[in-house]
Amino acid sequence: MPEIPSRRGLLLGSAALGAGAFLTACTSNEPKESSAGSTDNQAAAADDKPGKKVTIGFAGPQADHGWLNAINVNARERAEKYSDVTLDITEGSNDTAAQIGQIDTLINKKVDVLVILPADGKAMTQAGLKAMRAGIPVVNLDRVFASPQAYRCWVGGDNYGMGLNAGHYIGELLKDKKNAKVVELSGPDNLELTKQRTQGFDDALKNYPNIKKVARQQAEFTVETGQAKMAQILQAQKSFDAMWNHDDDQGVGALRAIDQAGRDDFVMVGGAGALSAMEAIQADNSVLKATVLYPPTMSASAIDLARALGQGKGVSGLAEHEIPTSLTLYSAVVTKDNVKEYLPTGFK
Repeated sequence: MPEIPSRRGLLLGSAALGAGAFLTACTSNEPKESSAGSTDNQAAAADDKPGKKVTIGFAGPQADHGWLNAINVNARERAEKYSDVTLDITEGSNDTAAQIGQIDTLINKKVDVLVILPADGKAMTQAGLKAMRAGIPVVNLDRVFASPQAYRCWVGGDNYGMGLNAGHYIGELLKDKKNAKVVELSGPDNLELTKQRTQGFDDALKNYPNIKKVARQQAEFTVETGQAKMAQILQAQKSFDAMWNHDDDQGVGALRAIDQAGRDDFVMVGGAGALSAMEAIQADNSVLKATVLYPPTMSASAIDLARALGQGKGVSGLAEHEIPTSLTLYSAVVTKDNVKEYLPTGFK
């Protein structure tokens, strides 16, 4: 097996919204006159100090996947950090009508801010619009609404970037190997995120003319489908050099199929950042050598942003008076060289 290169990215998560007001260069006790366009007079920025009390409504889908459960856990833990935040979290549902009803309940309660991870972004756009029209700002989490009028701020992961970083990691690993072959175990093709991840992966591989993708199977983000589809790939492809698996939960099944086939002649890269994947990477005793993050810490960042909205503040470290319109989190590549840094973010 070829030597695994080190590749480290910066994860832009809730830490970017941490404590401390933005500092100016003014050292005098007297007010400093500023010219047009100057940033000397900074807006109030959200920090850890108690401020105006804010009630945040949180509505998400059913936590039937490790990543979705981690979304709920991160949101709750982040809210508990602030004495000025009350979190009103609904019972998750994958039924669009049921989730719309839950959001209506939060609107009727007149929460200060809503954080919504829709079961279906397009289908639930009207729920976001209704909240915004009722004067309740919405932080749209991950699955984007069809209209930007349905939210004040969007925060989420970078599906295209996941594929791009996975492809570049594998590309750098195999760039000196003649006629290198890779395979892909994707998520469901009916999901836009799957298409984006595959597109990013394919675009990255275009930078490495010696590498050819020889097989692709779609699984369903479950252990069972991961195992079945990986078994099909292994049966059809007697040799290849690397594979990218879109999701670490289905990767558990893929690893079972690999073990059952007795194969260890390639490198596997996972996706999302499950704790089990990080522990396997740390142990360094399987084909799994890296995973590309889709950080569930985004829900903690969403709580930070919602709190800032409710208090009428900006983001610490930024000059603007308001929080951003969108925040895309980086898909860091976790390897044995940096896994200790990311282990606390791994989800079960």
